[in-house]
Amino acid sequence: MQKPYLETQPNENGYFGKYGGAFLPPMLEEPFAQIQKEYQKLKNDPEFIEELKYVRKHYQGRPTPISFAKNLTEHCGGAKIYLKREDLNHTGAHKLNHCMAEVMLAKHLGKKKVIAETGAGQHGVALATAAAYFGLECEIHMGEVDIAKEHPNVVRMKILGAKVVPATHGLKTLKEAVDSAFGVYMETYEESLFCIGSVVGPHPFPMMIRDFQSVVGYESKEQFFEHEGKLPDHVIACIGGGSNAMGIFAGFIDDDVELIGVEPMGKGEKLGEHAASLTYGEEGVMHGFNSIMLKDAEGEPAPVYSIGSGIDYPSVGPEHAYLSSIGRTKVRLCNDEESVDAFFKLSQLEGIIPALESAHAVAYAMKLAKTLPSDKTILINLSGRGDKDIDFVVDNYEVPDTKF
Repeated sequence: MQKPYLETQPNENGYFGKYGGAFLPPMLEEPFAQIQKEYQKLKNDPEFIEELKYVRKHYQGRPTPISFAKNLTEHCGGAKIYLKREDLNHTGAHKLNHCMAEVMLAKHLGKKKVIAETGAGQHGVALATAAAYFGLECEIHMGEVDIAKEHPNVVRMKILGAKVVPATHGLKTLKEAVDSAFGVYMETYEESLFCIGSVVGPHPFPMMIRDFQSVVGYESKEQFFEHEGKLPDHVIACIGGGSNAMGIFAGFIDDDVELIGVEPMGKGEKLGEHAASLTYGEEGVMHGFNSIMLKDAEGEPAPVYSIGSGIDYPSVGPEHAYLSSIGRTKVRLCNDEESVDAFFKLSQLEGIIPALESAHAVAYAMKLAKTLPSDKTILINLSGRGDKDIDFVVDNYEVPDTKF
């Protein structure tokens, strides 16, 4: 009998096919080996598992529900559209699913401080929340551009007790935030843990974050049966690094369900106008792992852009690269204008304001639904809420004065 996919990937060296691994400076090889060893022990530890279950149920508010988007379905015509409501997870996005677990791991490793990067600010808010809950110091690195764009989340991080460090070099967005956080971690690794915010980075982080986020997929599988008595035909999620997508995909990866990742097409096809790594990238090593990445003429990480600050990253999780390469997942595109259109439509038709990142998945699902018969179903991972985006949206786009 064939083993379940999640038990076979990655291999012991952290590779999904040829993607993944751990490309580290010598000084960090031992700390990362220690993280891997501790995680392998904890993930099978009944006490750790029970504590995580308790936190998820009594603090995070899990399970989050699945909602049938009746009005959006009627507006689009065709397939039924459902939403996995990670926007209702405490702090407003899926990020807390892995942040609580990462801070628990940090405590088991005897660390006093957690360090992280953030783009849209949701990972930063989630880690600051987890650090407050478990009594650890927290330092969040964020690009200067994103600090201005996502001001509400910056305020939340500071209120929660985190130190917010601006990344002021390069494009001053997510990649630069990772660079900045990793630099500080290299100097403080004995007392701190770098809590990577997606299914990226050196092994074991792509595996760990997927495992911690898989709760989304397992819940979804059970809940969808309550609605439809069967599995969804299509599961859709936005992809930057890809944590929300791997989380929901994990629950359906061994099933006959089409898995679709939606990348940010931004403003156009030119390098620097989008962040569609899987669509336009090539194999390369960045931030300690081998995957598909966007490169400039010199072979360095290319400039990227997306209206969604959490998905403007020039690479993608190695597992996404692998699943796409073997045809298990499909990759589709959504640009800024389509994302904003979906942002307003979901808000006004369903009373749910989505994160601009999540709106990419909603936008593609709306297009897909129109091409399918009414007996087909689509499940979207609504990975976060849009409170953080409302100032930016109303400052840059005209709010529709009537419902669609």
